[in-house]
Amino acid sequence: MTLSPTSTSASYAAFFTRDHAAARAPSLPSRWNLIGAMLGIATQLWFMPFWGRLTIFGLFVLALWGYAIGSFVHAHFVLPRRGLEVRLSPRMTNVLVTGGAGFLGAHVAAALVKRGESVVVLDDLSGGLAEQVPEGATFVRGSILDDALVESLFAAHRFEVVYHLAAYAAEGLSPFIRRYNYENNVVGSMTVLNAAIRHHTRRFVFTSSIAVYGTGELPLRETHTPHPGDPYGIAKYAVELDLAAATHQFGIEHVIFRPHNVYGELQSMRDRYRNVVGIFLNQIMRGEPLTIFGNGEQTRAFTYVSDIAPSIAESGFIQLGAERIFNVGGDVHCSVNELAQTLLRVTGGASIIRHVEARNEVTHAYSDHSRIQRVFEMSTNKTSLEEGLRQTWLWAKAQGVQQAPVFSNIEILRGLPPSWTR
Repeated sequence: MTLSPTSTSASYAAFFTRDHAAARAPSLPSRWNLIGAMLGIATQLWFMPFWGRLTIFGLFVLALWGYAIGSFVHAHFVLPRRGLEVRLSPRMTNVLVTGGAGFLGAHVAAALVKRGESVVVLDDLSGGLAEQVPEGATFVRGSILDDALVESLFAAHRFEVVYHLAAYAAEGLSPFIRRYNYENNVVGSMTVLNAAIRHHTRRFVFTSSIAVYGTGELPLRETHTPHPGDPYGIAKYAVELDLAAATHQFGIEHVIFRPHNVYGELQSMRDRYRNVVGIFLNQIMRGEPLTIFGNGEQTRAFTYVSDIAPSIAESGFIQLGAERIFNVGGDVHCSVNELAQTLLRVTGGASIIRHVEARNEVTHAYSDHSRIQRVFEMSTNKTSLEEGLRQTWLWAKAQGVQQAPVFSNIEILRGLPPSWTR
């Protein structure tokens, strides 16, 4: 086992210096601090006739006192009513991020480094890049299927919080790679969870997917009973169920996020089977047609990654209420045709749109986010689709054209879309 700090390339380092706090999870809201500070100043002014004079130092001391009172009120009276409490201790925490060299995992790892936590990233680089691991994190190249490696990491670091993002998230391809899907997305998850239980990890944060819902009543809500319609969704739901059982039996806390259609900087453009924004960007740069399955009227709500990664990172440090499962993502849905047109407008691309034979997929999928907005005091639609695509395009141009190889572990060829084999 080799532990080595990452050497971040200039382009990735520059990206990670951007402020990720736009969609922050609960912090000490300024309104409570401001109220406290104003009360402190008012106290000074009220008693001024008795004290005889007004001092700048006195104003400062009482404003600071009021600010602290505001923080106390918010942390101990306001947030507990929502099932939350901000962790006020500055103690550094040992955390593990699986899949931290991948797209969403790298953003979550960066948010954790920014918090000042001690971050270890485990990734086999099957879909991620070592240079995407944020500077300040320790990188371990390896698989979540390697039980001995995973066990040794837990023994060495005694992780208090685990963020499990490692997965092969090709939902559309999952019916044709069933064994590969379950090995990576279920067996690998159990390898990490086993170690977490053995070493008394306090909390296990898991990124699931709205794929667990299947075709359901819209908008999809956490209170709906999942009915996943493909192996990927089944795998994610299986892990959700096992986490609930582990919490009941062993007391390990868990938080589950169900993100959807996430895009943004660090997104892979080398995978032809998932992440339609990345696929479209690469096709535009290669001067190829944008390929859309079916008539393109499928609807999705696309999610800019920097709007959700900070809240996922913060979830390891808040006091939990009864609600442990959260839909997270963009609120505004659009058709795939509209996505393609918006991307062409943003990039100035001249590509044409080519519709190919429809594949088996959910036609309409977007979720309700009122729970996470209430519990985390956040908005999940901070960045408009056009602005998010513009930021992603600026990043993608700096990366250049990417090769998108054919997946080598196809298990079933029957019914596989022809565009996925060439």
